[in-house]
Amino acid sequence: MKIWLDGGLQDIDTARVSVFDHGLTVGDGIFETVKAVDGRPFALTRHLDRLTRSARGLGLPDPDLDEVRRACAAVVEANPMPLGRLRITYTGGHGPLGSDRGEHGTTLVVALGETGRRPDSTAVVTVPWTRNERGALTGLKTTSYAENVVALARARERGATEALFGNTVGQLCEGTGSNVFVVLDGEIHTPPLASGCLAGITRALTVEWTGARETDLPLDVLDRADEVFLTSTLRDVQAVHRVDDRELPGAPGPVTAKAMRVFEERSGDDLDP
Repeated sequence: MKIWLDGGLQDIDTARVSVFDHGLTVGDGIFETVKAVDGRPFALTRHLDRLTRSARGLGLPDPDLDEVRRACAAVVEANPMPLGRLRITYTGGHGPLGSDRGEHGTTLVVALGETGRRPDSTAVVTVPWTRNERGALTGLKTTSYAENVVALARARERGATEALFGNTVGQLCEGTGSNVFVVLDGEIHTPPLASGCLAGITRALTVEWTGARETDLPLDVLDRADEVFLTSTLRDVQAVHRVDDRELPGAPGPVTAKAMRVFEERSGDDLDP
């Protein structure tokens, strides 16, 4: 297995990042997860645009997108697989044991792991913790993921694959690694970015391709929505058949099933929409 580290391919068993890397010591880093189908990354331009936005939001230098593209191409070529999770990680690099940054430059890692197609439907739980829609990291895809680790562990304990958060004012926000959509009276709705959710790539494409509306939604909309579905890079569009103890029989429902078909067709027609 080969990865890209700071300028070239390296063997995964010998590649090394400093134990003083700021991404490790204080979570000073950003990342993107890109779906790779038969060695072809999907929506890479959108992912790289968001990588740059996240870097600027965190105060990191803009990543060299030409290098990132070369790295992605080299890694998928070196590790052939039918469906992969291409992970781009970009950190503040070697730094002091505190929040101040060092002057050694940034770290870039690109790696690929094999994955499988997700089931058509899944179970989710809500969690008591909130997203802060006004935080310094709101809307940035950073490596500070410990909150998501805790919430996802809670979901796994309850037989679910995702945990959904509200925000500080009681509105529905997002999952640990997904965006959430609900169907009300035949119309698709999803929380706006102002709710504190991540600007998901799959979310944006789903809004464009289905006409979904961005709507402020109370967290308890999950108790009455006709259908619920998730979007993310590796889920694409995935129906929800259970929210906490509430069953949604027949998932995917007709509106979700149509969204799934539209996404599969449109994404198949254009690898870099």
